Amino acid sequence: MQKLTKLYVDYKGEEPVNIEKLPGAGSNRQYYRFVDKDGGTIIGVVGTSRDENHAFIYLDNHFSMRKLPVPKVLAVSNDELRYLQTDLGNSSLFDAINGGREADGRYNQKEQQLLVKTIRELPKIQIEGARELDWANCYPQPEFDKEGVLFDLNYFKYCFLKATGLDFHELKLEANFRMFAKDLTSEDCDSFLYRDFQARNIMLDENDNPYFIDFQGGRKGPYYYDVASFLWQASAKYSFKLRRKLVYEYYDSLKNYTEVPSERHFVDRLSLFVLFRTLQVLGAYGFRGYFERKKHFLDSIPPAMDNLRELLKLNPNIFPYPYMMDMLKKLTEMPQFSHIEEPAHNRADGYKITDSNVYVAHSQDGPATFSSYDDKGPLVVNVNSFSFRKGIPDDPSGNGGGYVFDCRSTHNPGRYEPYKKLTGLDEPVIRFLEDDGEILTFLDEVYKLADHHVMRYIQRGFTNLMFSFGCTGGQHRSVYSAQHLAEHIHEKFGIEVHVNHREQNIQQILQKK
Repeated sequence: MQKLTKLYVDYKGEEPVNIEKLPGAGSNRQYYRFVDKDGGTIIGVVGTSRDENHAFIYLDNHFSMRKLPVPKVLAVSNDELRYLQTDLGNSSLFDAINGGREADGRYNQKEQQLLVKTIRELPKIQIEGARELDWANCYPQPEFDKEGVLFDLNYFKYCFLKATGLDFHELKLEANFRMFAKDLTSEDCDSFLYRDFQARNIMLDENDNPYFIDFQGGRKGPYYYDVASFLWQASAKYSFKLRRKLVYEYYDSLKNYTEVPSERHFVDRLSLFVLFRTLQVLGAYGFRGYFERKKHFLDSIPPAMDNLRELLKLNPNIFPYPYMMDMLKKLTEMPQFSHIEEPAHNRADGYKITDSNVYVAHSQDGPATFSSYDDKGPLVVNVNSFSFRKGIPDDPSGNGGGYVFDCRSTHNPGRYEPYKKLTGLDEPVIRFLEDDGEILTFLDEVYKLADHHVMRYIQRGFTNLMFSFGCTGGQHRSVYSAQHLAEHIHEKFGIEVHVNHREQNIQQILQKK
């Protein structure tokens, strides 16, 4: 500590006003926050491994030169066991999305936006960070290779699989492990494999921009690994829909930095790394849980096994390792790993979460047919809310109307005094409807029907389509439904949408993208 303080004094030219010890990370390094007389802060780090510290310092300097979002190393001791770096504060992505994690994966919109922003930044450090990087400085090895893969697979075998008591043929499993390792390392990839890309290692600035830390274990390797590591982390409990969305966001961002494989190839390769990462973490959970008896790791085994069950449902052609896959299937069927369906936990903030884009339209709905009305375009969609007491809205296009949906079967917030003067655009009403849940089930089917209809109208070059939602007063349920369908169509298809909440005298135009 004295040597670290001296390094600070040599760098700043003054003594610190205060020194605060910070919680440790995954390694044996110790972190301190130095505070100067003006309130400015610098982080001091003491490590036990020169090679580990050297890897971080080299990578950090390299990434900083390439203007990547990382802390900047300010001063380093001669033996590289101590260094100073800029302070990124205390706000991590892990803490920022805690509400969704504790609610069993029911992430609100802000949390989802943070995840999207983070996953879209990942290709930048993977591809830009790899340019002109001297891999010899990486620790503990410069490249993701077959030997490293086999080490991790055997770690799973000895620390988890054998501890379960499952009977298996070791030589047959080893043969499949070698095939698996060969496939994982078969694709030539000149990208930076972060290796420990997780929410705890992402810091957020005051504008919620992500900054990357703890990348000292990185090496040359395939970019699929980090996506699998981040999105299939068992404790995060990301839903299938959210995970699929984040995979798409990553793939779309990756196009900005390098030539990408086809979507099918990308998804198939990613599935291999998801399986590998799942076996990796089960090995770690087995050692820390079964042997060290740490409850957190024992509690992490059931969600990891659920991830494994989902992988086993995929096309078997993706995993051409028959003995290994059969063994994993038997593993998931063992009594101690029986899946127990638990009731969903409510979010601490009271929000109920649903994806705004529930259905992904099929890329082709079949060959278009033609008539004298085709190919006029572009399509404009009109979405109305109304009161059935005042009649169904007219169709200004002259086509005679479109879909009319009756929202009166769903729970009516207008029956309760706190909501009587509010509308379906107000947050308390939105929260009431989404917590109740009936409106979400109702809209699921509406979205499915609307998606297909809008797609066909676009294909045929039609110019007008109308959706109308009615309820008793045209104030709560119909307004909520109309607004959400309008935003759904606009977000998904990018076309012009006109919104008319007739009884509220509110009009809005969502412009074509």
